[in-house]
Amino acid sequence: MARTQIELSNDVAAELAGPGDVIMKTLEVALDADVFLRGNVLTLDGADREVEMGRTVVSEITDLVRQGHDIAPGTIEAITGALEQHESPSRILEDVVWRHRNTKIAPKTVNQKRYVDAIRENTVTVGIGPAGTGKSFLAVAMAVAALSRREVSRLVLTRPAVEAGERLGFLPGDLMAKVDPYLRPLFDALYDMLEPEKVNQHLDRGVIEVAPLAFMRGRSINDAFIILDEAQNTSPEQMKMFLTRLGFNSKMVVTGDVTQIDLPTDQRSGLKVIGDILEGIEDIAFIRFGGEDVVRHKLVQRIVAAYDAYQHGKR
Repeated sequence: MARTQIELSNDVAAELAGPGDVIMKTLEVALDADVFLRGNVLTLDGADREVEMGRTVVSEITDLVRQGHDIAPGTIEAITGALEQHESPSRILEDVVWRHRNTKIAPKTVNQKRYVDAIRENTVTVGIGPAGTGKSFLAVAMAVAALSRREVSRLVLTRPAVEAGERLGFLPGDLMAKVDPYLRPLFDALYDMLEPEKVNQHLDRGVIEVAPLAFMRGRSINDAFIILDEAQNTSPEQMKMFLTRLGFNSKMVVTGDVTQIDLPTDQRSGLKVIGDILEGIEDIAFIRFGGEDVVRHKLVQRIVAAYDAYQHGKR
């Protein structure tokens, strides 16, 4: 067992002593050590390895605060996760993809950093992993940033409407009312990143198009950032149809979770097939996320891990 005390600056101490001791509690869980803060002195009490890790984490937190970062529970998890994989936490957390008001959107895990780098460097990027890993949210942030820099002239966001069998006519209302339940997560991400009035203007002018996958057929989409969300619910034929919509000066991101397939049991998922067919092809990147990349509530990580263990046990 070891104990060490670290004297902090006022700014760092204030960040760690945030509302409800949330940061301190997160730090304790991440380090598996006892952590106390009295005034400007932080005490770490635990196994030698955990205390040494704690010193490194506190050093990284100090650097981030000096650079103007706010410290949140996710910041602690990002720092510890990066250090465990021998990556630089600041290199990950300082890669701000998009800023809106006081919100900065940046990767929080090593895989998320690889994901945004892959989107920058490739024409087609496929992100596969469980819920809460930031696949869709980061893709929309990258798309909004590309639009703001005028790298593309429009955004096209699409999902397969499996629950309605891609036949939306029986639902009440106009097209937007019909598809809203299926596309709502994409709208939510847009409204998180842009003013609602701006989103509505872009939708009215066709700068942002949000539509079911069935509406992509027969098109060639140029000068656009195109996102296919919930791709696990595409058939192999739909996936091929989507990918061949790619036009000049366009970029595509495909996201999905192969553990949440809503297709009939006798139908293969296009997201599963795409890896067999396209892995290794130049300018197409595959990024696979795991439970360690879940950046929602800690309980979500445990739920994902429990389901993974259950599925492995069945196999």
